[in-house]
Amino acid sequence: MTVKTSSARKNGTVRTGPEAGAEPIPLRYGDDPYVWACWLYYEDHMTQGDIAEIMGISRATVNSYLADARARGIVNISLEPSRLSSLSIAQELKRHFGLHDCLVVPSDDNARPLIDRLGTAAAQALTKLLKSGDTVAVAWGRTVLAIGEQASVPGLQDVTVVQATGGTRASFAYTPELCAAAIANAVNGKLINITAPAIVSNAEVRDILLREPLIESQFAALSKANKALFGIASLRPNSTIHTSGFFESVSVQQYLAKDAVGVLAGRFIDGRGNPVAGPLDDRTIGISLDMLRSIGLRIAVAGGFDKVPAILAALRGGYVNVLITDAATGRGILNADGVTELDQKLSQRPKIDSSVALPSNFRTHIKKFLNDPDDVVEEMLDGVVKAHGAYIQPIKGSHRALVARTGPRLGKVGLVIGGGTGHEPCFLGYVGKGLADAVAVGNIFSSPPPGPIFQCARAASGGEGVLFVYGNYAGDVMNFEMAAEMAAESNIEVRTVVTTDDIASSPLEDREGRRGVAGNFFMFKIAGAACDRGLSLDTCEAATRKANSRTFTMGVALEPCSLPQTRRHNFEIGPDDIEIGMGIHGERGVIREKMMSADEITDRVMDRIFSEMKPASGDRVAVLINSFGATPLMELYILFRRVEQRLSAKDIKIEANWVGHYCTSLDMVGASISILHLDNELTELLHHPCDTAVLRVG
Repeated sequence: MTVKTSSARKNGTVRTGPEAGAEPIPLRYGDDPYVWACWLYYEDHMTQGDIAEIMGISRATVNSYLADARARGIVNISLEPSRLSSLSIAQELKRHFGLHDCLVVPSDDNARPLIDRLGTAAAQALTKLLKSGDTVAVAWGRTVLAIGEQASVPGLQDVTVVQATGGTRASFAYTPELCAAAIANAVNGKLINITAPAIVSNAEVRDILLREPLIESQFAALSKANKALFGIASLRPNSTIHTSGFFESVSVQQYLAKDAVGVLAGRFIDGRGNPVAGPLDDRTIGISLDMLRSIGLRIAVAGGFDKVPAILAALRGGYVNVLITDAATGRGILNADGVTELDQKLSQRPKIDSSVALPSNFRTHIKKFLNDPDDVVEEMLDGVVKAHGAYIQPIKGSHRALVARTGPRLGKVGLVIGGGTGHEPCFLGYVGKGLADAVAVGNIFSSPPPGPIFQCARAASGGEGVLFVYGNYAGDVMNFEMAAEMAAESNIEVRTVVTTDDIASSPLEDREGRRGVAGNFFMFKIAGAACDRGLSLDTCEAATRKANSRTFTMGVALEPCSLPQTRRHNFEIGPDDIEIGMGIHGERGVIREKMMSADEITDRVMDRIFSEMKPASGDRVAVLINSFGATPLMELYILFRRVEQRLSAKDIKIEANWVGHYCTSLDMVGASISILHLDNELTELLHHPCDTAVLRVG
C-alpha cells in the first residue's frame, strides 16, 4: 500500500464527530489515521475489530478508512518504501528499547538539513505530547532551538517551561536561555530560567549559588518537571558541547579516556549509559542524570550517523522514553545493539538444528592465510618492512612507528599520518619522498597509541613544525591530541587536520562530524606535496584543509568484511541487498537498498556528490575509485567508466585518476568513489612528484 500524507485529503483530517478524541494517534503515524489503520490491517494483520478497539473508533469507521484509502489511491499493494522503512524502524526501536513512543523521519536526498527535518517532526510531536498544566524541563542545543523555532502548540494552559541547565558564555543562538525561551513561546507557557552559570570555577561556588533563595526556587520548579525535552550530543570535535565553553578549563580527553560517548544536558555517559565521573561534576549547575531519569516523559530529539553511539547509550541508560530521530540513525542504533533484521522478530527466526548435517558447501568461517590470528598485525608489519625496506624503516626498532628513508629533512615541515591496520595500502603505503614522512600504526581498525605517534613526530621534525593528518574517529582524535601535547613539551609545534570526506556519515551542515575514509588519499597527497615544497606550516595546513573541504567520498558494500580473529562476517548482507554509505572499519552502511546495476549505484553516489560539490562547466577534478578489498579491477573500471560519463556530461575534466586498492576494509566486497574538486593550487600540488611503495607521481 502506497500511503499519502493527510495533505492529500480535504480539510486535513477525517477524525470528526463523537469519536474524534477517543485515542491520540501514535507518533510514528504522524497525523494520519489512514496510515495508522492501514498499517494495523495490512502490516500487523489485525482484524477490523482489533483495529477499532486500538484506535478507539467503531468498526464501521475502520472499514470506511480502509475502503476510502483504496478508492483514493492512498493504498495500493505495498507501502511506499521510505515510509515503510521509517515505520518499521520506529516500531522496532519502540519494541526493542521499551519506549513509550518513537517517531522516525524518512531519509531524503539532503534537500533539507537534518536538524530542520528533526525540528519539524518534533514540533509536530509536541502537539500530541504536551498537555495543559505540564512542567517541561528544556535542555539546549541546535536541535532543541530548531524545535522551538518551528513549534506552535495552541490551546495549552498553565504550562511551565524550566531551563534545565545554567547559562553559558557562548555567543551562538542555541544557548540554554534562548532554547528554553523558544519552547516557552511555542507553547505560550511561563518561562523559568536558571540564573546561574552552567559551569562555575569550583565546588564551593556551586554550593553557594545553589543555596541562594532565587536559584533554590528555580531548582524547586525544575524538580517538579513531569516532561523533559533534550538533544543528545556526541563527543566529536565540532559538537555543541565543545563550543559551549565546557572545556575551557578541562580537557575532553579526561572523559574520552573513561570511555565517554555522549552528553545529556551537560552530563557525560559511557556506552552503557552509565554516568562518567569527571572534573566538571561538582562544578556543574543543572539537571542531574538521576533527576532526568525520574521525569515521567523524556523526549530526546537527535539524529546523524555519528551520534549513534551517544543515542544508543542514552537509550541503554533509560534516559529516553520518547525518541525522535531519522531512519538512517534509527537503523544504525538497532544494528549497533544487535538487531540486524527489522522485518523479522528475533524470536521468529528459524533456528539451526545442530543435530542435522549441514550441506557440504555450507561454511561458517572465511578461509585466510594465517598463522596465529593474534599475531596477524605484527607478522604483516614484519612483511611490510621487509618488502618495502627501500622506502620505510622502523623507528627505534618498532614496527608501530615507521619513518621514510627519504623525506624528513631540516627546514621542512614534517608530515605524520596514521591509523589502524586493515586498510592496506593505507596508511603504510603513503610514506616516502614527497608524501608522508612517518606513519603510526594501530591494531586492526584501532588507533595507534600516543607513544608511537610522538616517536613519528620527533622523527619527522625538521625544525619547521609537524603536520598531523588522520581520520575523524574518537580514538584517533584522542591519541593524536595526546601525542601533540607530548610534542609541544619537546618544543615541536604540531598542527592537525582531521579528514572528513565521507558525505554519507553526517549531513552537510555537520561536515566537521563526518568520518575520514578513502578520500584520505587526496589529503595525504596534497599535504605531502606542500611539505615537500618547503612551504610554511601555516600554508601546509591551509592547503590540506582546502583539500579536505573539497573532497567528497561515498562507499557501497556488496558483502561485509571478516576479522582474522573470528574469520566470520561482521554482519550479514542479504543476497539481494547492498549497504550504502559504508565506512572503512567493517561497520554497516547508513542505509540498505536492493541490489542494483553498476551504473545505478554509480549514479546514486554521483548524484549525492554533485549535490554538495556544485560543479560548474569547465571545472577540473581528481577521481579515486577504491576497492574495499575484495572487489576486482574489472568491476572498478566499470564504475570508473560511468563516473567519467557523468563528469563528461557536465563538461568537467578529469585531471588525474586512480583505480584500485587504496584504502581497504580487509576483505569487504565493495567500492568507494572519491572526487577532489580542484583549483589551481590543488592541481599543482596533486601533480607534485612523490615516490612511495604504492604511489608514484612524476
